[in-house]
Amino acid sequence: MVAVNLYTLARKHLRAGDNLYRIFYYDCIPFDKKVHNPVTKKIIDFSKTDQYKFRLTFFEELKKKRKIALRLGMIKDSKNWSLKPGLTKDLIDGKITIANLKDTDVSYDLRQKGIDMKIGVDIATLTLKKFVSQIILISGDADFVPASKLARREGIDFILDPMWNSIDDTLFEHIDGLHSTCPRPKNIRLNSHPIT
Repeated sequence: MVAVNLYTLARKHLRAGDNLYRIFYYDCIPFDKKVHNPVTKKIIDFSKTDQYKFRLTFFEELKKKRKIALRLGMIKDSKNWSLKPGLTKDLIDGKITIANLKDTDVSYDLRQKGIDMKIGVDIATLTLKKFVSQIILISGDADFVPASKLARREGIDFILDPMWNSIDDTLFEHIDGLHSTCPRPKNIRLNSHPIT
């Protein structure tokens, strides 16, 4: 169902008479190692988690969709755990002790690797080979700026869909407009620039 929703939301960006070149979806192969939770000392097998199973099923469903290009990066294993925001300060201030920590107070640090490069290469290729006249990027990340600059210099209409999330004001000079197609969440705080 998620694959259907993603496909539908992406296609909502098409205007009457537009031709869809392709929908590029960027993600990472899910993490599948076993690690020890530092609080409980219990082993967590990430390959047995619901999220792992969901991701693999989701990717298989995306592959069956017409005009979808699945771009998969890798997960970088830092081999480190992090405390939830705020807990480090509470520990330093003496408001809590290590004995007070629960297994849910820590998270395993994982970072995507190779995604930004794939996005940049795809935008440059689509632009320089004149495959498209418009690119719609569904993201709120500022890492796309160098690629969007290239696309706009080459005459591409570059639209950003931040899915109703606020974006940094400095990004507006690097796009040709904002447009979100997913339902607008209630009570979301937006910056002053209009999202259509």
